[in-house]
Amino acid sequence: MGPGDLPPRPPESPLPFDTSQVVVRGCTLCDYEARVVEALGADPLCPWCYGPTERRSVVGIIMPEHVAPGQKNPYAASLGRLGGLKGGPARAHKLSAKQRREIAIKAARARWGNKKKR
Repeated sequence: MGPGDLPPRPPESPLPFDTSQVVVRGCTLCDYEARVVEALGADPLCPWCYGPTERRSVVGIIMPEHVAPGQKNPYAASLGRLGGLKGGPARAHKLSAKQRREIAIKAARARWGNKKKR
């Protein structure tokens, strides 16, 4: 790396906040394997033989308790998304064809019906 070169950028995080991950790491040289907590982009050496290690799987993500102002609470966002993915199809499955038709007609009238002019 020359004097005018910038250091390589760390990989972009898929999450909007800084997190740590619980991962399973294994040594490429010896039989070492363990669950470790590491920051995103970390690549630690093996504590037994000091050889390079590889990430074998991500077990979990450690999220901060407090989110900066202006950011969504990640717990609430994930729960809302899960409920939204399940709720609509479950409701549609529970309704009869007649009920679905009435809801669709009501929605079309609300969208395309005569609107009051201001």
